[in-house]
Amino acid sequence: MHATNLATRRLPDIAPYQRPVVFVVDDDVAVRESLKPLITLEGWRAEVFGSAQAFLGYPPAKVPNCLVLDTGLPDASGLDVQRLVAHRLEMPVIFIAGYADVPMTVSAMKAGAAEFLTKPIAAGTLLNAIRQALARSEAALERAAEINVIRGRYDSLSHREREVLQLVVSGRLNKQVGAQLGISDITVKAHRGNVMRKMRAGSLIELANIATKLGLAPA
Repeated sequence: MHATNLATRRLPDIAPYQRPVVFVVDDDVAVRESLKPLITLEGWRAEVFGSAQAFLGYPPAKVPNCLVLDTGLPDASGLDVQRLVAHRLEMPVIFIAGYADVPMTVSAMKAGAAEFLTKPIAAGTLLNAIRQALARSEAALERAAEINVIRGRYDSLSHREREVLQLVVSGRLNKQVGAQLGISDITVKAHRGNVMRKMRAGSLIELANIATKLGLAPA
């Protein structure tokens, strides 16, 4: 893998800390030295590590990012590292392997790996895999940001408004909500209006979609 054909490319005028990050974990220094300029010349930021421990001690990125991970590291297997970072949904994993058997490949893909490549890897193949992984990362970050905004709105609801929200999105009519909560229809309508306004929902369907994104179970 080399970057000689990209040497004249002009990098995007973006501050380094705002650029997508490609983490590379491989104990082979030659691989790290070849991948870093290849990644950098694409306008991404490369962070390279020779061991799992060094990578796991590095703070998560707040921009689109992905992990290019060797399967055989000196201090842990690539599959072990994948399990340890499984909660980082914004960081797709691209495995690169000196060799790979079917069980290893299947395990990695079942655990959510974005790609599994076997060395030697053509530069174009790896860059395409990284582009797709970064696109997935960007989408995951956007979803997380949306959920944070919605969660903030939900937190602004009173306890009674939350009860009304769950009953309404589960299909209860105002009379049924009132009967279950022991309040009048007029009070239900007032709470329902407050819920719609605070959650910025333009319709009941939109409110139901918001509740689904928050993982609220039907009442």
